[in-house]
Amino acid sequence: MIGITIGDPAGVGPEITVRAVAAMAAEERARTRIFGCRKTLEAAEAVVKTGLRIGTDVALTDLPVAGAPLPFGREDARAGDAAFRFVAAAVRAAEAGEIGCIVTAPLNKATLNAAGHHYDGHTGMLAALTGQRKAWMILASDRLTVIHNSTHVSLRDAIARATADSVFETIRMGHAHLRRLGHDAPRIAVAGLNPHCGEGGLFGTEDETELAPAVRRARAAGIDAQGPIPGDTVFHRAHAGQFDLVVAQYHDQGHIPIKLVAFDTAVNVSLGLPIDRTSVDHGTAFDIAGRGVADHGNMEKAIAYARRLAAGRTG
Repeated sequence: MIGITIGDPAGVGPEITVRAVAAMAAEERARTRIFGCRKTLEAAEAVVKTGLRIGTDVALTDLPVAGAPLPFGREDARAGDAAFRFVAAAVRAAEAGEIGCIVTAPLNKATLNAAGHHYDGHTGMLAALTGQRKAWMILASDRLTVIHNSTHVSLRDAIARATADSVFETIRMGHAHLRRLGHDAPRIAVAGLNPHCGEGGLFGTEDETELAPAVRRARAAGIDAQGPIPGDTVFHRAHAGQFDLVVAQYHDQGHIPIKLVAFDTAVNVSLGLPIDRTSVDHGTAFDIAGRGVADHGNMEKAIAYARRLAAGRTG
């Protein structure tokens, strides 16, 4: 069983959820539960017209929203609060073993914070809800997969977080995840932090003093890690098949190449939590929400990845 949270009720989350669930075979729908607002989902169904009967054709944990259905395409603190409650309910269900993986539709960080839920997005929220110090973000696609040492922090803070201990833990997390998915010996590349990995100290010393020791420690632990490798070549090499995973040092270093080569197909995966979670790799798209034109292909990719994780859970 997987659980799908519909994200911000005013965004495209409700309609891509309805479309993805409607496209499932009956046996897949029987292993799916939606966490969201019935009135919002019914409004989305009225737009996309799939014929899906909410709460009948698919299980629903109905979490009402004041004033629902809220207008599509508009920022509203009520929607931010609802998005939080949908995720919190799914987390509790996952912790209770009722679902094997959570799939999240996009939320809006501004409305989330306007509602008093001060998180940088899903990853930080999930870490807090499950009592974890940190969670990691992987962006996975067919030919390029990236794990981030840091995500939603300033570039200055990201540099400070590129320590030997942190980078080693990121390598270790990525290695364990790929092993779980069936890679016997994952090949992991560590992207450099500075131009040309510092060029012998001319452009910074962090690659030599922090990243290189992390790679040596990983190799000593039996992990096939290489690097640091300059950021302007490592993603091309991974895309060409030389590596199974790249450790990016900050948000944009990892997100830009993924969104260049797999904008509509990459899946966001959270690691370091006691539960599993995947997500689409796009936002709420308020500009097209409620028009029935949002593509649900990325949601289907996230659901397929979630089923792989749920099938491999050992408890």
